Amino acid sequence: MRRSDQRRAAVFALYQAEVTDRPAEDLLARNATDFTRELVEGTARERPELDELISRYARGWSLDRIAPLELNIMRVALHELLHRPDVPAEVAIDEAVEAAKELCSAEAPGFVNGILGAVEREEIAS
Repeated sequence: MRRSDQRRAAVFALYQAEVTDRPAEDLLARNATDFTRELVEGTARERPELDELISRYARGWSLDRIAPLELNIMRVALHELLHRPDVPAEVAIDEAVEAAKELCSAEAPGFVNGILGAVEREEIAS
């Protein structure tokens, strides 16, 4: 299974968890890969840190105004940017933008790219 598909599976599990108030780990398919499970567990564990970063860089937007699917795309990408040295920053950002293009509104890819790019430049690259 491609990593792109594994990332989307993680995003969907986290999204479903958010809208149903169920643990994300319970929403993973039985055949979920180790990579997908790590993304879900790491993102869920680090959610306060990830949300704080999104809030800081989403100027003029509160978290409750951001669509849950977009939020979870950014959370997974930020988890990879911050805690997965095996994933290049460009890959994490590109994958998130592609997911937003496929799954979200027309404005979402630019929004996701802007926030993730700012975090990468100001928090990680510096």
